Amino acid sequence: MRKFYKVTVGMAAATLLVGGLAACSTSTESSSNDETSPSASEEADPTPLASIPALDGVDTQVTLDAGFVEALTSLNLTPGVTGTATLDAATGTLAFPITGGNVDYYDPELDYRPYVQGEIDHMGSGITLTGGDTVVGLSDFKIDPGTSRLTGTVTANGEEVGTDVFIFNLDGTTLNPLAEDADGNAVLEGTTVLVSSDAAALLNETFGTDAVTDELVVGIAKITAKAAE
Repeated sequence: MRKFYKVTVGMAAATLLVGGLAACSTSTESSSNDETSPSASEEADPTPLASIPALDGVDTQVTLDAGFVEALTSLNLTPGVTGTATLDAATGTLAFPITGGNVDYYDPELDYRPYVQGEIDHMGSGITLTGGDTVVGLSDFKIDPGTSRLTGTVTANGEEVGTDVFIFNLDGTTLNPLAEDADGNAVLEGTTVLVSSDAAALLNETFGTDAVTDELVVGIAKITAKAAE
């Protein structure tokens, strides 16, 4: 069983956590290299520098890219939201409440990868893409900071297609410096969200097109994180 280094759960821990996310949420290629590094197995169960066992809000927002909106329009697809998700039509911003998760941050100087591990959960919210009589739902998102991937549940006309489907890539090379909002929450903004190859293939097959491409830019993400007290 892993031994956890206990830290005070507060802004100091959140700052270290999200700073780690910023460093680790790089492009898919670099994440893959970290996962497959031979040195990853040499350091068995190291002690994390910081551990936040429970996240408690607030949300992940995605401001949609104009190119993505144009792609949806060309395919006659209409976006919508489900559950607790919201869509601000004026700004083109989607918001998904953070419902839980946990993150461990390890010393990046050690040969242990990925050095940020855990997940950020967004249960009970999602988006829909409607084309004619077909409605595709993407929901219950989970962000894995160690692999820079977002997975979730996919449905078609209400029928479950799959769970833990790889939906979006998260490219953190465009991140802004760590910030803090008026409530003391850690804010990480600037990650580029891209359609995964799995999602592109699924959407193309479902809607009978080849216009949805791998690595199509969806938008820019803003994660506002709060540690549970």
